[in-house]
Amino acid sequence: MSTPIIAMRGISKTYGTGDSAVTAIKEATFEIFSGETVALLGPSGSGKTTLITMIGCITEPSMGKLSLNGEVVYDEKWLIHDERKLRRENIGFIFQAHNLIPFLNVLENVTLVPQMNGVSTKDSNVKARELLEYLGVGDKETKMPSQLSGGQSQRVAIARSLANNPKIILADEPTAALDGERALSVMQLLRKLAHEQNVAIVVVTHDERMLPLFDRILRVEDGVVREEQY
Repeated sequence: MSTPIIAMRGISKTYGTGDSAVTAIKEATFEIFSGETVALLGPSGSGKTTLITMIGCITEPSMGKLSLNGEVVYDEKWLIHDERKLRRENIGFIFQAHNLIPFLNVLENVTLVPQMNGVSTKDSNVKARELLEYLGVGDKETKMPSQLSGGQSQRVAIARSLANNPKIILADEPTAALDGERALSVMQLLRKLAHEQNVAIVVVTHDERMLPLFDRILRVEDGVVREEQY
């Protein structure tokens, strides 16, 4: 069997200490493989965002073991020296608000991270144009974010998340600001990307209408993570 791209073993996260301590995630244990689209489903405050930010090495767990792409990155403490470098090189992020930089045009937004990783302007431009074309917004490369529709902005944000050839994409409510048709289009696109690019995509969502598009569902309730069949 292939090595999981994400492996959590007994991961917990507690905020605060003593009587004021709140455990957001309780001993989560699961695996996610390349090419899978996985939904993190659950009510507000259930721990979904805490879970996804721990996978993304943004939030430090309180205990447990986390492996990314076969490498143990956390085992009761961080085992990596530069979490930002790990994120830049291995993980793409998509958010509810697309977070495009308003004073950069579409092409510049997509090429920013690869250039920070040392990729030449020429090579990063070629990659960005390929992604924008693939995502159906190739004709928008000189536009500013303020000139894009919501659906176009989210497609550019997806292109940006793919620009560093990540093995993992973490999406936090990526369709929440879109109407039903555009939300469905974005989720279909993410599923296609996972299968064609062999990327693991983890999506935080409240929208149960999208569940048929996922390979697996992890439901988070009161900090407990359980796999659920759809």
